[in-house]
Amino acid sequence: MLAQALGGRRGDAIIATKIWTESEAAGREQAEHALSLFGRVEIYQVHNLVNWPAQVRLLERLKAEKRVVAVGATHYQPSAFEELGEVMRSGRLDMLQVPYSARLRDAERLILPLAAELGLGVLVHSPLRFGVLSRRLDQRVLVELGVKTVAQAVLKWIASDPRVSCVLSATKTPGRPTENAQAGDPPWFDPDQRERLAALLS
Repeated sequence: MLAQALGGRRGDAIIATKIWTESEAAGREQAEHALSLFGRVEIYQVHNLVNWPAQVRLLERLKAEKRVVAVGATHYQPSAFEELGEVMRSGRLDMLQVPYSARLRDAERLILPLAAELGLGVLVHSPLRFGVLSRRLDQRVLVELGVKTVAQAVLKWIASDPRVSCVLSATKTPGRPTENAQAGDPPWFDPDQRERLAALLS
């Protein structure tokens, strides 16, 4: 559906997708299927580190063939961040994807500092989950922060971290992507604003 929707605009898009299987053969099938749809994949990730040694080898080969631009790995559980850190230190990754928000800050302890040290890109997923939108913010606070919605405040809080490359925000509501994308416009929150907002959202 995405490939069809892009049509002739494929060159305007950055495609990020994942391999998610223990099987090396199934990993190759997943990759060939994605590449048949998109021609190339800008960010190809090993999802949840499942059989990452084999799948990273595959993605490295595809990168050497210029069919993949960046090799990445993901995990959704902070309990796996130590292992993810080991893979990051291997020098075989260009990107990683983790959950991170004002109410889920585990990535700040290891992943974000290490990514900055190694020069790795960071995708943030699930920015609006884990109850972060359950807090109401006074309208004056939103005005002071230069945003219109709590979701924009949350997304800009993440995007204002210089170690974050991109915030991935899903929605089922028409119009929300455009509204949420406004959080990607500067000016960014400074450290004091980020800490104040984190306190209000926690």
